[in-house]
Amino acid sequence: MAPPETDADLLQDRFAEVFDRHYEHIYAYAARRLGPDLAEDVASETFLVAYDRRAGFDPARGEVRPWLYGIASNLIMRHSRAEARRYKALARSAEPDAGPDEAELVPGRVDADGARPRLAAALNRLSLADRDVLLLVAWAGLTQQEAAAALGIPPGTARSRLHRARREMRKALDTDSEESS
Repeated sequence: MAPPETDADLLQDRFAEVFDRHYEHIYAYAARRLGPDLAEDVASETFLVAYDRRAGFDPARGEVRPWLYGIASNLIMRHSRAEARRYKALARSAEPDAGPDEAELVPGRVDADGARPRLAAALNRLSLADRDVLLLVAWAGLTQQEAAAALGIPPGTARSRLHRARREMRKALDTDSEESS
């Protein structure tokens, strides 16, 4: 029995399958960072860049997934002003996103909605480099190693950036819990 094809194999031979496998995840990540208006452009451009650079992909450096997130992160960086505006708007807004009836919300969800403005403000205060690592781990589900590979940085640098970013997020949450006491 032949071993299953990896994304790296598909990247060279059947790029459409790589697109089908990863587009929704790249789009969702971009939408969380920039909003839905820019997300489709960023996700599409991510795959255009990947297609153009597919011959240069080195499977020895890791999987295709972090490589795609790295391309997306670089494109998002170009839109950093839009991302900053989004976080500032979220920080000003105490309104939760439209969702289920209030009666259906569990207390944890209510707490999360209350913390949203503080977390958005804290995200906006992070350096772009720290924010990239944090969001690749938290929103894209990459490991610390994969985030390092995606951003083309050493694993130790990713670890220190993630530590700084998490510390800032904890501070934002601690401030929130102190105010409710």
